Amino acid sequence: MLQVCPNGPRTEGVPVSPEEVAAAVRAAADVGAQDAHLHPKDDAGADTLDAFRVAETVTAVRATTPNIRVGVTTGAWTAPDPAERAALIRSWTVLPDHASVNFHEPGAELVAEALIERGVAIEAGIFSGTEAAERFLRWPHAGHVLRILAEVTDTDPGTAPGTAKALLHAIGTGHERPVLLHGEDGGAWPVLRLAVRHNLDVRIGLEDTLALPDGSPADDNAVLIQTARALLAP
Repeated sequence: MLQVCPNGPRTEGVPVSPEEVAAAVRAAADVGAQDAHLHPKDDAGADTLDAFRVAETVTAVRATTPNIRVGVTTGAWTAPDPAERAALIRSWTVLPDHASVNFHEPGAELVAEALIERGVAIEAGIFSGTEAAERFLRWPHAGHVLRILAEVTDTDPGTAPGTAKALLHAIGTGHERPVLLHGEDGGAWPVLRLAVRHNLDVRIGLEDTLALPDGSPADDNAVLIQTARALLAP
């Protein structure tokens, strides 16, 4: 599975408005993206879980690309208090297909349980360099998430693959859930190649990197997806 992450918490050089995000997802889907991970934005370009903003972004994407599964972030930076994040999730009027929950963040279980209540599937975010894997695997609902989002925060292209291998070891295999492995910035492409070799789900987009494998700037999300698609080809 190839997922596009078109914006992330970045505020410049990425699609921000619902219309921009929808156009980016459509262009990415046209060249091979099968799933989308979005960061709805407020008027200042900051990530938000506000019900209206989530609804307008998810609705815009579904209008242009109805065959793609749509997910959103629930990162702690959107609202530091986990109880507030859970309350915002309960206020959503348009539900995404899935949402990511970072298990190293305080209150991750509370946020995840709010998603379960709403019937929204969970991408369990497990960051390298944290105790998220142990915490997630102790969670009673660990076996029921949509997938594990293994996030390699090591941006050194030389060491990121080793960090990714250590993260995969920490996650283990007993959970029987699909794993999407990805890196960021300098580690994005080396980690993606490792994921391809291990037959794992992958993602790419301007959230993860602004550059192509040769270091040249990526014009948009579609060219990143197109490049990743070529690496996935047998």
